[in-house]
Amino acid sequence: MKYITTIDDTQYEVEILSPRQVSINGKVVEVDFKSVSGQPIYSLLVDGKSYQAHVYTGEEDDLQVLLRGVLHTARVEDEREKRLRAAGGGGSGEGGEFVLKAPMPGLIVKVSVNEGDEVKKGQVLVILESMKMQNELKSPRDGKVSRIQVKAGDSVEQRQSMISVE
Repeated sequence: MKYITTIDDTQYEVEILSPRQVSINGKVVEVDFKSVSGQPIYSLLVDGKSYQAHVYTGEEDDLQVLLRGVLHTARVEDEREKRLRAAGGGGSGEGGEFVLKAPMPGLIVKVSVNEGDEVKKGQVLVILESMKMQNELKSPRDGKVSRIQVKAGDSVEQRQSMISVE
């Protein structure tokens, strides 16, 4: 079965060939993927390179993936789901309000925006420190900051709402 995986705005065709091999856009790679101690932390080996990622369920079945201090939004659909969503006119989720939630517990180091600010896709909204790493959490789209619920020095819990962008 092939899966269509969209990470941020880039789409990949992924096919699982065996428990240790996947094809990504036709390129076969060796993989090993394990959960660390039942936490939302995963160890990933891709062609011998090691990565650690924090993975959380976001809105509308999207995944929030924190990798190397950068938060990515990912959606995985099998080919059938993708066709059905396209036929049903499923949108890209660009309308309405986006609420940035803490992907993990941590400490707010900096809030880089103010209520009413216009923001661009990819602009840093918040810097969150967790497990001795500072993570830049960015806006997934252009918009206007409608609400800020945190400030520098605040402790946040996983999935706590921090900033709303309309």
